[in-house]
Amino acid sequence: MSSAIKSFLSGLEVFQVRNKTILSKERVISVDALRGFDMFWIIGGDIGFQSLDKVFHNRLSGFIKVQFDHVEWLGFHFEDIIMPLFLFLVGVSMAYSYRKRLSSGSSDKSLWIHTIKRVIILWILGMMVQGNLLHYDFSHIQFYTNTLQAIASGYLISAVIILYLPVFYQIISTIGLLIVYWAIIALIPVGGTTVNAYTPDGNVAMFVEKAVMGSHIGWGAYTWIVSSLNFGASVMLGVFAGYMMQSPGEKMKKLRNYLIFSILLIVLALILNIWHPIIKHIWTSSFVLFSGGICILLLALFFLIIDVWNIRKGTRWMIIIGSNAIFAYVAWHLFSTNLSGMAEVFLKGLKPQIGDWFEALSIFGGTAFLYLILWYMYKNKTFIKI
Repeated sequence: MSSAIKSFLSGLEVFQVRNKTILSKERVISVDALRGFDMFWIIGGDIGFQSLDKVFHNRLSGFIKVQFDHVEWLGFHFEDIIMPLFLFLVGVSMAYSYRKRLSSGSSDKSLWIHTIKRVIILWILGMMVQGNLLHYDFSHIQFYTNTLQAIASGYLISAVIILYLPVFYQIISTIGLLIVYWAIIALIPVGGTTVNAYTPDGNVAMFVEKAVMGSHIGWGAYTWIVSSLNFGASVMLGVFAGYMMQSPGEKMKKLRNYLIFSILLIVLALILNIWHPIIKHIWTSSFVLFSGGICILLLALFFLIIDVWNIRKGTRWMIIIGSNAIFAYVAWHLFSTNLSGMAEVFLKGLKPQIGDWFEALSIFGGTAFLYLILWYMYKNKTFIKI
C-alpha cells in the first residue's frame, strides 16, 4: 500500500466516533434549524399549503399542491424529501452524540442499552401513530409502517457501522448496503421474472412484505423490511455529513465540501435512475442518493446562512420546533384533528366570511397551537429526549 493511500486512510480515522480529538461542545444551530424546518412540514405545513389551492386555484397554487403530495410511484416531489431529511438529520446527530457519550466515559454496554431503548421506543411510537396499536385489536395492528420505525432501523444499522468499523469501511459498508439492495430488487425474480422488478406489485420488497407481514402489512405500496437496508444508508449519509461538520478547518471549506458531496450524489442518482429508478415507496438506492444529495444541499444552505453569515433572525421558530422533534411528530399524528378543532373554535364564526380560506386557516391554526406548546416547552427548557 502506497504512503499516499496510508495517509488518506489515517486521515479518515480522525472522524471515528471513538476519537476525542475533534469533540465539539459548540451547538450547530443550522442543524437544529433544519430539523425544525423539516418538522414544520410534518406538523401541518404541507397540508396547509396544499389547501391554499382551494383559495387561489391558479397555476402556481396548483404546482404547490402537487409538490406537497407524494409522487404516485416514479419520480420526486418536494414532499418526498421530508422523510429522508428526518433520517439524514438523525445521522448528523449520531456523529455528535456518540462521540460525546464515548468521550465522557460511556462503555459500549451503556451505549447499547441507550441505543436499544431508543429503537424500542421509536418502534412503539411508530405503531401508535400509524400502526393501529391504539385500536387494541391485534387483527388491525401494523407492525412496521411508519417513519419513526424507519428511523429506528436506520439508527440501529448505523450504530453497528460507526461503532465497530474504521471510517473507510463505514463508507464501503454504506456503498455495500446500496449495492445489496439494488441486487435484491433487480436480480431476484418474482413469479419467475424480473420484468416487473420496479412495479408496485411485482418488486421483491413488496413480495417480502406480504410474505412476512401477511394481514398485518402496512398501507399502500410502501415497503419497509427490505427497505431497511437503505434506511441505514440514508442515516449513514447524515453521519458522513456530521463528520464533515466536525472536521477542522474553515467554514467555507466545509461548505465547499458539502456542495461537492451533494452534487456527486445527485449526479450518481440520476445516472443510476436509468436502470434503477428513483422510487420513494420502496426506498431504492437511487432514491437514497438523490434525496441524500438534496438533504446535504439543504444543510449547506442552512449552514451558510446561520453559521457562516451568522444570520439568526427568523430562525428561532424552527429551532423551537426542532428542539422537541419526536414529541412534535407524535403529537401531530395523534392529535392533529383535535388541534385543528381548537383553532376552529376561534374561526368557525368567520367561515361564511372567509369561505375557502377556512380549511387552510384551521390547519395552520392547529399547527400554531402545537407550536405554542413547543414554545412553552422550549422556554422552560423541557426537552423530551429518547
